Amino acid sequence: QVQLVESGGGLVQAGGSLRLSCAASGRTFSRYAVGWFRQAPGKEREFVAAISRSGGSTYDTDSVKGRFTISRDNAKNTVYLQMNSLNAEDTAVYYCAAGWVAGGGSERYDYWGQGTQVTVSS
Repeated sequence: QVQLVESGGGLVQAGGSLRLSCAASGRTFSRYAVGWFRQAPGKEREFVAAISRSGGSTYDTDSVKGRFTISRDNAKNTVYLQMNSLNAEDTAVYYCAAGWVAGGGSERYDYWGQGTQVTVSS
């Protein structure tokens, strides 16, 4: 089993940056691909970005391309989501999730964190 804890959320002005962290318990973290998802009020959860077990492959959704970067440090059991040029549409609760294969579908992921709130003021 893997337990995930997100951190780094907060309130930021439009155009600003935040870096989210997803810290995992357990020594087998490197066996898992990790994805970031978000859910805005009144909307369904949507895929944001994902990274393979080694970190060699990354995926992201069109709306964050060129602004968000996902990375991981397996020695620290942590995955990061660097978010730049934030806008009001990025306001949501952000969740990290772990699974066997990286990709955009939430069904790929077996373990989920509790989420961290990101609010972008315009």
